[in-house]
Amino acid sequence: MQKKLPSAITGLTLNRATFNDVRADGLTLVNFFYGKNGTGKSSAANAIAENDGVIWAEGKSAADYDLLVFDRDFIDSNFNSYNALAGVFIFGEEDIEAKNKIAALTEKMNAISAEHTALLEEYSIKTAEADKLLNDLRGSCFDKTAELRKRFEKCMDGKKQKKSFSDAILGETAPTEHDLSELERLYDVAFDDNAGTFPEFGKASAATYGSLRGKELLDKVIVSSSGTPFARFIKALGDTASDWVRDGHTHFSGAAAGRCPYCQQKLPEGFENDIAAAFDAQYRQDIRDLGQFRTVYENETAAVLRVLKANTDNVPASLDLSVYREKLALLEKNFEINLRRISEKTKEPSKVVCLEDTDTLLLELGALIDGINKLIAENNAVAASKRSGRSKCKTWIMQYLAFILTEDVKKYHETSERLGSEINEIVSQEKKMKKELAELASGISVLNKRNANTYAAVEGINDILASSGMQGFSIRAKKNDENVYEIVRKDGSTAKDLSEGERNLIAFLYFAQMVRGSSDSDRIKDKIVVIDDPVSGMDNASLMTVSSIVRGMISSCLANAENTGKKTAYDRIKQMFIFTHNVSFHREITYKQVGNYGKVSFYSVRKADNISSVKLCVRQSREDPSGKENYSPVKDGYSAMWEELGEIRSAVPLMNVMKRILRHYFIGICGYDVISLRSAVLENDTARSKFIVSSADGNSDTSALGTAASMLDIGEEKQGVYNDTGHAEDNDDAEIYRQVFKTIFEVLGHERHYKMMIGGDMNV
Repeated sequence: MQKKLPSAITGLTLNRATFNDVRADGLTLVNFFYGKNGTGKSSAANAIAENDGVIWAEGKSAADYDLLVFDRDFIDSNFNSYNALAGVFIFGEEDIEAKNKIAALTEKMNAISAEHTALLEEYSIKTAEADKLLNDLRGSCFDKTAELRKRFEKCMDGKKQKKSFSDAILGETAPTEHDLSELERLYDVAFDDNAGTFPEFGKASAATYGSLRGKELLDKVIVSSSGTPFARFIKALGDTASDWVRDGHTHFSGAAAGRCPYCQQKLPEGFENDIAAAFDAQYRQDIRDLGQFRTVYENETAAVLRVLKANTDNVPASLDLSVYREKLALLEKNFEINLRRISEKTKEPSKVVCLEDTDTLLLELGALIDGINKLIAENNAVAASKRSGRSKCKTWIMQYLAFILTEDVKKYHETSERLGSEINEIVSQEKKMKKELAELASGISVLNKRNANTYAAVEGINDILASSGMQGFSIRAKKNDENVYEIVRKDGSTAKDLSEGERNLIAFLYFAQMVRGSSDSDRIKDKIVVIDDPVSGMDNASLMTVSSIVRGMISSCLANAENTGKKTAYDRIKQMFIFTHNVSFHREITYKQVGNYGKVSFYSVRKADNISSVKLCVRQSREDPSGKENYSPVKDGYSAMWEELGEIRSAVPLMNVMKRILRHYFIGICGYDVISLRSAVLENDTARSKFIVSSADGNSDTSALGTAASMLDIGEEKQGVYNDTGHAEDNDDAEIYRQVFKTIFEVLGHERHYKMMIGGDMNV
């Protein structure tokens, strides 16, 4: 199956004016765009001229071509004044050697340009790789430090974006593994507006109970050494009996009242003295020393606990006292155990007791207090000077974050240095190539300027002006101003009063010379030609002249694609875009081109409801059902009206086109006059009944009949554009209009014609 042959520009996406993401696909060598004024043709032409939405063939770009655009802007910019037109370089036929030299230099220049383009692509790839490397680092740095950045948020001012944060990390010169808990404490103090100073922890004073009398008695069995009969009796009972007797006597002697506290019998005379005599002086002294030791131990341990507990009353919130409190709780517990054991000893002197170790705990608490006091001192220093504390905190935190990211940064630098070296090498090569290209361009420019034949360009324009019947003015080279033209009258004066058609014709002839030659002497490129409505204001002779020139350009463009090596009139044209609303011009330039499916494309540009569209005019081939063929969007006026009818959605323009169809067909073709036509539809009972609908309430709805009457108001004085019928412009009205329009054809017996035309067979 035959396919469209792609050229430099393979597609176009339009997003301007009334176009909204409209695609023009199927572009080939020569592309014709037809549409009425205001449909968006100039917007499409401008998009190509501005390289907006243009889809280039692989390896091609706008820089590879001279894009020559003929439109209103071209006319205005080149004919702003009539006494100075920029020159066009045209080669003379006589200097074959110079042309061969230029061709050789151009070929070499194209070869280097291709290498230069490839180098730029490599540069683009490497720089994109470098950009990706940096972006990956930024993402990695940001993700890995998310929690820490949130924790130390107030230190992240100016570094809250990926770029700014990664730049700070890359710029950090002293990554340091700071203690995280210390950083948190420092941060909490430095950035807490309510942070203040706190007292340092106090240490317990040295306990003296270890040197008190009685301490050595704890592991001694204290018993009496008296020799009285009663003492010997108690000893015979055992040490426990001695403790029992002494304890009982201590507690009950004062309240016994001469009787035994257990059996209530009267005690013997002198019993008190016998008991007292049973315990000798040493025994009594030991008991006194033991009691004194207990009192001192209790007082001193209570004092120690008061000091150590008071330390926790006013501390920084960031201070972790869990270990301190555990040690203090254990010390208090051991003090309680020891005091209980000492009390037991005083009750049972003969019992040996051992105290829990508290000295080690006190030493450990002392060491903890030293560390805590250091932290409190630092806290107080930061609180006293918050500004310097915050600065220090920010520095340390960034050093810590940089330390965490050390491996990421290292890998980045290694790869970045390699890419940087490769990019620098590419830049060095690119500079050399640019220098070579500049030297070649300079050489071509010298040859071009030396061999430019302005006379040929002038004569070419003047010959065409004469053949088109314009004898009142001509073009001539301006004296003392190389390669500049001027438009003059026969008497030699500058022409300043040209008509629009004359002005447009000269502009187009000048444009044609530009297409043949070059306005740039430094380099000759292949050309893409865009022509937008070139025949505005022209008479028929001028239209035919322009059409002939455009056909020549088209012929050259198609021939150039065959690469036969044969020189054409416009041997650099590689692609053309032609936009027009003029039916005659369109027919003249598309003569015999519809059948050239592979190299030529036709497009219809339309606008409905202020939305423009572009349609490729391709259909199934009538000769080969498996293939495709072009068709021209330009039709006769009547068929075009039916096509327009199918596109309109709004009520008012729909009524307009319906009236024009009814007038053209029933009056112009079928021979009705307005009166007989209205009578046949509106006064015939059978016909009228087609428009009257019975409503649910039993009444008749005659609104359709009223619409038919408005639609048939097509008198001679109303020919052309019709006024609004008074109906609201909405979709409901549009559907009613379509139904009434169809019914008019039915009641007049022309239903077959309606079906044929509405079905899209526009060849009728």
